[in-house]
Amino acid sequence: MPTVDDVLEKVGEFGWFQKQAFLTLCLVSAAFAPIYVGIVFLAFTPDHRCLSPGVAELSRRCSWSLAEELNYTVPGPGPAGEPFPGQCRLYEVDWNQSALSCEDPLAGLAANRSHLPLGPCRHGWLYDTPGSSIVTEFNLVCDDSWKVDLFQSCVNVGFFLGSLGVGYIADRFGRKLCLLATTLISAISGVLTAIAPDYISLLLFRLLQGLVSKGSWIAGYTLITEFVGPGYRRTVGILYQTAFTVGLVLLSGLAYVIPQWRWLQMTVSLPTFLFILYYWLVPESPRWLLSQKRNTQAIKIMDHIAQKNGKPAPADLKMLSLEEDVTEKLSPSFADLFRTPHLRKHTFILMYLWFSSSVIYQGLIMHVGATGGNLHLDFLYSALMEFPAAFIILITIDRVGRVYPLAVFNLMAGTACFVMVFISHDQHWLNIGVACVGRMGITIVFQMVCLVNAELYPTFIRNLGVMVCSSLCDLGGIITPFLVFRLMEVWQGLPLMLFAALGLIAGGMALLLPETKGVALPETIEDAENLRRKAKPKEKTIYLQVQTSELPGT
Repeated sequence: MPTVDDVLEKVGEFGWFQKQAFLTLCLVSAAFAPIYVGIVFLAFTPDHRCLSPGVAELSRRCSWSLAEELNYTVPGPGPAGEPFPGQCRLYEVDWNQSALSCEDPLAGLAANRSHLPLGPCRHGWLYDTPGSSIVTEFNLVCDDSWKVDLFQSCVNVGFFLGSLGVGYIADRFGRKLCLLATTLISAISGVLTAIAPDYISLLLFRLLQGLVSKGSWIAGYTLITEFVGPGYRRTVGILYQTAFTVGLVLLSGLAYVIPQWRWLQMTVSLPTFLFILYYWLVPESPRWLLSQKRNTQAIKIMDHIAQKNGKPAPADLKMLSLEEDVTEKLSPSFADLFRTPHLRKHTFILMYLWFSSSVIYQGLIMHVGATGGNLHLDFLYSALMEFPAAFIILITIDRVGRVYPLAVFNLMAGTACFVMVFISHDQHWLNIGVACVGRMGITIVFQMVCLVNAELYPTFIRNLGVMVCSSLCDLGGIITPFLVFRLMEVWQGLPLMLFAALGLIAGGMALLLPETKGVALPETIEDAENLRRKAKPKEKTIYLQVQTSELPGT
């Protein structure tokens, strides 16, 4: 009896139908970018200072320039540990008193300004920006600056919890239903985020969007890889992730044109309601239908694919069946991931690689956003580096292998972070150039670890292994905002030192993994202990079925 792959070989592995479905589903991947790293624009922190009653009137009376007003009325640098008191403290001075002169008004109050008492910003802040962000609207600065970290951590908590539940929904109720439900909820929660009246509701809507948005990305990935033939699945999977990069580029342009965070959030959320059209544009996966014994519907969809591709349906199409693997009858358990020495070693290494990749990837984006000169251009330049990253992956995985590129690009990312520590803030372009190199390296690592993770586990625990190990990616995303922004308060280079250490250690640990290029995927735990066999013809099919469970790297 023919399988789906057998039929696709005759009607087209990547014909007109698959190309149309691929381009359609890539929109889901692109729409995920603003959710994943939108914090850079939604929560940017501009230069700010305390609002002091009476200063504005005095400045107008004295015809001060902005520089003079700041020099006369804002505290200067403070002691170590409090480098920017001017942003969070004000002089305890009554600026409305008529005795103040226009020439150094504080000179008559104290011989040395450092002797003047400082107080908290009781009346709010002034922000030097033409736009707005959640920081400027909800005053998330100084003692409340940690709330920005929590805002991004909430979406990563949603990723972590949602990837487990949404995966079950996709397997139980179908990929198409999962895609439709998650994209609709994500669109609604995105709009609710844009109109959130207060910080608490903002967090709740952000968490809700995280719960479903990553699931919609995975559902789209699963559908497109199950529509194409074995020879195209790996390429299609990598290009689907490249669509995420297209979303990053578009996000930088939109953020430049729309500097108000509520309108920006609304702009990236409203178009996703159009994904409901997938009900008519994208069919259910025939592979999933066969797994549910709904053969008649699967046959109808395969016949539709043949018609779209301009090919006649095979004569034996009505005998379509799902190729079964006897190993699937084994019951996987969490303990299997640590049962043998090699599996145990591989699991711990992969967990660390997922964690370090997430921290460095998101950390570099946040650090550049917080320290760069031009927020939009810096974000754009680093995003563009993800395009050559996809090309490098395509040309190296089957020629060079997996382990050495994984190690080299981890070392590249770690070294780039280390070099950035010693680059002067005045050398902006050099700093951005090195950051782009690090961004390209960690992007390659992110996509490489997806591939390696699936290839190191036996069939019956492969999905479990990918799910458990990749969950460290979301845990890394939860703590990254706190690592970046809190450590920068101590020293701007401290987060980079941490990223460098994580990357360099990851490069060394990657070399401890076995090379899987040209090696058959393990089917049993015994096979996983010895990955030196030559590839079987079935390798491609098994690998690509597992690839549908991958999580996004960018």
